Amino acid sequence: LKALTPLSILIPSPGSAEEVLFHSYLAAHHYLGFRKNVGENLGYLVQDRQGRDLACLLFGAAAWKVEARDRWIGWNDVRRQRCLTDITNNTRFLILPWIKVPHLASHILGTILRRLSPDWQKKYGHPIHLVETFVEKGRFRGTCYRAANWIYAGETKGRSRQDRDQTLIVPV
Repeated sequence: LKALTPLSILIPSPGSAEEVLFHSYLAAHHYLGFRKNVGENLGYLVQDRQGRDLACLLFGAAAWKVEARDRWIGWNDVRRQRCLTDITNNTRFLILPWIKVPHLASHILGTILRRLSPDWQKKYGHPIHLVETFVEKGRFRGTCYRAANWIYAGETKGRSRQDRDQTLIVPV
């Protein structure tokens, strides 16, 4: 890690070569893929001190309803509706598959979180007060988030925003 730092954190501009690269990395290497950005979002392309690409992070709209999160915050339905834009969701976090550096993921998370709210404020005119993410239990352990001091708020119910009929089953 020491040999790679200080890291460069780029916010790809719309239509730039960095944005094309950012989207292609996510589409090709993230297990959820990538189609397009919708709503308020902010992406970061992380490079080492020599300008080599290391990682991509994408933040977007918070999940509409998450019982564990809402209980942890102490929200009721009215408060959640008013304040949901104060939260962003780390929807994608990709360390490029050929990068194998211990502690890099938690270092990147810490670095990005220190600048996320000011960057969001600059782009959208309002700060971010809380960041959430979802770690698929069967696929990951969430170690890098714990190492970066994220707080475990609880599990999802295995549903999704498209599950209006309560019939879909998605990973917890």
